[in-house]
Amino acid sequence: MAITLLRHAPLAKKYQKRFVGHSNIDIDLTLTDVSKLDEIKSRKYDLIYSSDLKRCTQTLDLIDFTYQADSRLREVMFKKEFELKNFEEIEKLDCFDNKYLDSKESWHKFICEESLNSFESRAISFLNDLPKNKETLICSHGGMIKVIYEQLLKKEIYKVDYLESIIIT
Repeated sequence: MAITLLRHAPLAKKYQKRFVGHSNIDIDLTLTDVSKLDEIKSRKYDLIYSSDLKRCTQTLDLIDFTYQADSRLREVMFKKEFELKNFEEIEKLDCFDNKYLDSKESWHKFICEESLNSFESRAISFLNDLPKNKETLICSHGGMIKVIYEQLLKKEIYKVDYLESIIIT
């Protein structure tokens, strides 16, 4: 059996390339190529899960899937002062220092309210509760998809585009 990871549909351009964590923002239908979901629609799933944030639930609603929302599938929680900002805006803040770019851990500690350990633990908790040997679809966010991918395959993935799906067997 397989797990399919699906990143939600695009947000409005003003929110793209920004740190969007727990903000509950709608997808932008004018930027959504629904045909990218044809492969997802053609598969049969035993279980379908979604982050409880609108950008994920609205994506699954586009293809009329019934799903179970789970808050553990949310994106990482960014610090309030960085939520909805882009990198260029953060780079101009007095608190920014290039040393934070030295490692994934230092960047995460600088920008996130939620610790890396806590974020990874949410993903692990969700994965541990998944029934085995089921065809499963998970609609979530770029950061959470990367963490799940890393937990299951023990290797990193750099970027996940809007409506990109990754099948893990």
